[in-house]
Amino acid sequence: MERLVIIPTYNEKENVESIIRAVMTLPIDFHVLIIDDGSPDGTAAIVKELMASEFSERLFIIERAGKQGLGTAYITGFKWAIEHEYDYIFEMDADFSHNPQDLLKLYDACVNEGADLAIGSRYITGVNVVNWPMGRVLMSYCASMYVRTVLGVNIRDTTAGFVCYRRQVLETIELDKIRFKGYAFQIEMKFTAYKCGFKIKEVPIIFINRILGTSKMSGGIFSEALWGVVRLKISSWFRKYPQKK
Repeated sequence: MERLVIIPTYNEKENVESIIRAVMTLPIDFHVLIIDDGSPDGTAAIVKELMASEFSERLFIIERAGKQGLGTAYITGFKWAIEHEYDYIFEMDADFSHNPQDLLKLYDACVNEGADLAIGSRYITGVNVVNWPMGRVLMSYCASMYVRTVLGVNIRDTTAGFVCYRRQVLETIELDKIRFKGYAFQIEMKFTAYKCGFKIKEVPIIFINRILGTSKMSGGIFSEALWGVVRLKISSWFRKYPQKK
């Protein structure tokens, strides 16, 4: 019953060793897969040094040529996880905006509370975001309300990027049909899991804005989410989703 944490990276040399060590020292074993999009700052070299010196059995890396988008990074990781038969697959950022200790809460929701997809939710118990400008908090919160209304899903944090999937979810979702690459990727994955009949549970977390490194957020990512949700809803009227067995 192995657990894999997928962490996409681009120019995360300030954070990558610390986040890997934080995951590796948790009280239950997690494996880590880094998906690095050709970071020019040497992120991949740091990971490979840790693989060679300390974590040869639990740390892995896939290096890609250039920035190809968050969604494609995770799809690459999901396919690798399925191929290597991991039972629980996690998404997590490299910048400590997600507390590695909360991996245990997501895992517990799937193992002991029957969730097929556990979401580390910023908004299930109010607004639990630290060090974000108020404008960005409002934008994110309103975006989740907008998504929830348009798609008709009872998920309060639809754009969350801290999640745990049972392998069956990723095997059932037709990964090659996932279209979005940025913020909207997270929405599309949750909506597709919902349409496939999987049980989704939100777990309260506190999201802390990065201290080191540079945010990858952009206006284009929000634009993709805004219009992508409408396209996603319309396409769902004409698509037959595979169902949970």
